[in-house]
Amino acid sequence: MMVSDIAALSALAKKHNLLLIVDNTFLTPYFQRPIELGADIVIHSGTKYLGGHNDALAGFAVVNSAELAERLGYLYKTVGACLAPWECFLIERGIKTLPVRMDRINYNAKKIAEWLRARKEVKKVYYVGFEDHAGYEISKKQSTGFGGMISVEVESKELAESILKGVKVFQYAESLGGVESLITYPMLQTHADVPKEERERRGINDRFLRLSVGIENVSDLIEDLKRVFDK
Repeated sequence: MMVSDIAALSALAKKHNLLLIVDNTFLTPYFQRPIELGADIVIHSGTKYLGGHNDALAGFAVVNSAELAERLGYLYKTVGACLAPWECFLIERGIKTLPVRMDRINYNAKKIAEWLRARKEVKKVYYVGFEDHAGYEISKKQSTGFGGMISVEVESKELAESILKGVKVFQYAESLGGVESLITYPMLQTHADVPKEERERRGINDRFLRLSVGIENVSDLIEDLKRVFDK
């Protein structure tokens, strides 16, 4: 949940004759357009917000020049790393609802982050949309939304496990960016292969949870969390 200044990185890359590649999966083109900020290549996990329904595996590379497009086009034609027609259909279908999904997700995430921050059992909430977040001003400058990702550290391992076992509306599952709200335990899932010392140095411990907020009614999502917190 850190924010990079894309324009500043672009200036640095150009100074050293390097290409700048930006992963825009979390914010999508609806909230952030890195090529306009100086990126040379923008990548997306289309599996996430662009598809939006957890039913397609896809990835995209968007480039800022005909030369880069030709180079990448040659690779996917010769190596075969391109989408099948069915996945193309699913992603195109998902993109049609991208704006309404992202607006709802952005609204829900802010409400949930504020609710979590008010709970005494929560030690830290990592959410870019808080004004005291270190990257807030940069994000406001280069993006029009904060997305749906929240990370949270609770007071104990036991509470973290109780939340994972007790939620009903949130689903305890990996991935992110779909219409359903997901909650994950990074130390056992996304970061299980990272050495313990490195994980904990980055704050990923046995009290750390990650939320991908979906489009459900935000009152239902907060009530789901309240129920497991108040057990």
